[in-house]
Amino acid sequence: MPLWTLHGNGRTVEPGAVVRPEERLNWPATIAIGVQHVVAMFGATFLVPILTGFPVPTTLLFSGLGTILFLLVTRNKLPSYLGSSFAFIAPVTAATAANATGQSDGIGAALAGIVAVGVLLTVIGVVVHTVGVRWVDRFLPPVLAGTIVALIGFNLAGAAHNNFAQSPVTATFTLAVTILFAVLFRGFLGRISIFLGVIAGYVFAGIRGELDFEKVAAAPWVGLPTFHLPDFASPGTWSVMAMFLPVVLVLIAENVGHVRGVATMVEDPTINRQTGKALIADGLSTTVAGFFGGSGTTTYGENIGVMASTRVYSTAAYWVAGIAAILLSLSPKFGAVINSVPPGVLGGITTALYGLIGIIGVKIWVDNRVDFSRPVNQYTAAVGLIIAVGGFMIKDEGSGFELGGIVIATLAAIVIYHGGNLIARLRKSGADDPRPLEAVGPLGGDPA
Repeated sequence: MPLWTLHGNGRTVEPGAVVRPEERLNWPATIAIGVQHVVAMFGATFLVPILTGFPVPTTLLFSGLGTILFLLVTRNKLPSYLGSSFAFIAPVTAATAANATGQSDGIGAALAGIVAVGVLLTVIGVVVHTVGVRWVDRFLPPVLAGTIVALIGFNLAGAAHNNFAQSPVTATFTLAVTILFAVLFRGFLGRISIFLGVIAGYVFAGIRGELDFEKVAAAPWVGLPTFHLPDFASPGTWSVMAMFLPVVLVLIAENVGHVRGVATMVEDPTINRQTGKALIADGLSTTVAGFFGGSGTTTYGENIGVMASTRVYSTAAYWVAGIAAILLSLSPKFGAVINSVPPGVLGGITTALYGLIGIIGVKIWVDNRVDFSRPVNQYTAAVGLIIAVGGFMIKDEGSGFELGGIVIATLAAIVIYHGGNLIARLRKSGADDPRPLEAVGPLGGDPA
């Protein structure tokens, strides 16, 4: 039995029809769509390593391998590209900063955190596959999911400012061009506006004499990526790892949303049964990447956009994309070109990018009509965001133990939401309160 059946005549998609995951177009068309997926993922995937200091070829390698692993685990039933997750940027940045204080091997500690996230996500995936996804919805309702995604994005505002300040002119140009591309272009070009903005900013930086091609010239055309092992032994590693755990909640939300999105677009609710396997696959991919020096992975919304515009949901195209990413990773010169992107360009791009991550969280609130007249919802979001933006920190100089803003903000949001609702339920059950539960604040007060 073939892995994919040929859709129609193999060349076109009939009006109103879609190419399902188990189908494909002819191979020239499939390869062309696979290349589109590479372009769509590339703008976001390569930004993560250059912002975190990870080797670009290594990240691309494990992005491609992770995609293929995802397709194998889901048995070709769920189309997805696994690219670098932006949710890891903040904790990786914090881990490398810890290296400057001598608390740990920065990259090694960051990789240990990535491995921890991958293992935990895999375990959660097994649980979801066994008992279903409803318990995730109860633990991570839209107000919490939106808050956690938003606080991770907004926590990076300082990092964006640091890059922006190094070359304000180039950063402003890059930011302006990126916004123009997003506003003026429709369809595929609009979805890769960040990628196009980087290219435009890179050219502008070259005109201003801000590029350094010395390392590009010295890099060979072909070679293996650089590998790095996680560091579980340094004293500061375990406190650094704690900063990574909230990322698990983001990956769960992204994967669940991806599966539901594909099921809706293909009009096949049975695809939702792949949710547990999707979490397992992403968890395994992230674990493997962390063990050898790659960034953590997640399903990519950019590639959902390609599927929506082409109406081709064939997993065959993702095999092409995964193999293409692996081939790109075997060129150190290519990685050196990416690493030559100057701080000004990064400053302009990250000003938009980190803000957009935060807005994704806001969009979760809007799409799910979160009721912010309820005090428990108000305080869940308000306290979490202020702690993250302010960069709150708990630190013990003696032991080296440290908790950053993302961990504290996530824990605060979870405790406020679930603790507030528990208190409201206990108060309502212990008194003759005629008001419905949704009208009772966390301490029994009115929601307004």
